[in-house]
Amino acid sequence: MSAEEKNTASLMMERALAAFEIERESLAATAAALDPEEFEKAVHALATAERIAASGCGHSGIACRHFAHLCCCIERPARFLSPAEAIHGGLGYIQNGDVMLLASRGGETDELLPIADICRERGATVIAVTEKPESSLGKKADIVLKIAVTRECDRDNCQGTTSFAVTSAVFDALSAALVEYLDYSSRKFAVIHPGGAVGKRLNKV
Repeated sequence: MSAEEKNTASLMMERALAAFEIERESLAATAAALDPEEFEKAVHALATAERIAASGCGHSGIACRHFAHLCCCIERPARFLSPAEAIHGGLGYIQNGDVMLLASRGGETDELLPIADICRERGATVIAVTEKPESSLGKKADIVLKIAVTRECDRDNCQGTTSFAVTSAVFDALSAALVEYLDYSSRKFAVIHPGGAVGKRLNKV
């Protein structure tokens, strides 16, 4: 390996290890920024809603898919609603008393703002996950869960890496809290999760 190749390899490893530190710092900052009262409101709304929808664009949307699956795993009926489909009839899924969770780091994602308005008009609770509670989305939401992002992991601070990690962490925290709120047992989980290593472990008896 040439000196130039060694230098490139060293820079790559340095950047890779820095990604862990960047995300660690943002996860800690998000935990510190979490408003207990808003979080409890969100858990109660999610636990009592007949239906749950989650929507976001790009990396936020991928995190929302993850959240919808987490909800289904504890028998909270949920689905990911693509922003494009939502404003082309998909919002018919949302009824009075349901929950719509919208994720946007900056809170100014154009596709999500009309969704928030329509959901409020239909009597649904809107939960926003954003870094800016004072943003357009934050102002339209009933409940705001704040995230904190020091920077993204890539060199140019462009890709939604850290923001995806902290958004997913908030969703994981909501899921963990819902298990406690609902007193959801592993026995129930085993019934709907017979597949994979987890299913085999839970269904041994």
